[in-house]
Amino acid sequence: MDQVDKILERDWDAANQRGQETLAAGPLAVSAYYDQPTGKVVVELNNGVGLHIPPALIQGMEHATPADMAEIVIEGHGIGLRFPRLDADLYVPALARGVLGASAWMRSLGRKGGISKSPAKAEAARKNGRLGGRPPSTEKKAVP
Repeated sequence: MDQVDKILERDWDAANQRGQETLAAGPLAVSAYYDQPTGKVVVELNNGVGLHIPPALIQGMEHATPADMAEIVIEGHGIGLRFPRLDADLYVPALARGVLGASAWMRSLGRKGGISKSPAKAEAARKNGRLGGRPPSTEKKAVP
C-alpha cells in the first residue's frame, strides 16, 4: 500500500466515523413535504419536532414556486433534504438549529428584519423612548 492509499484509507475512516456520530446525534428527518395551503416546507424530525419553514427564508429558494417545492427527497438516513427541481440540498441538523443558509444569507435576513417598518415596531420604539430609551451599558470597558 502506497502513501496515497494510506492517506485515503485514513480519511475515509475518519469521514465514516464523523458520519456515524452525526447520525447518532441527529436530529434527522423522517418526513418532508411542501404544504400547499400554508406555503411552507414541513419537516418532521426523529425527535418529535416539526419544522414549518417558508421557502422565502431559505437561501436559494426565495423565488421557488409551489411546483418547484412539490418534490422533496430525504437523503442520507434523514440527514439531508434534496429538492431535485431546484437542484438544492439542505442539511437537516442545521435547519433544526435555524440555519437557513450561509452566514451572509443569515445576516441579510437579520438586516431585513432590522429595517422593517410596522405599526407594532413604531409603537414599541415610542414606548421604549418614553421609558428613557435604551439603557446604558453596564459592562466595564477594558482600558488599554
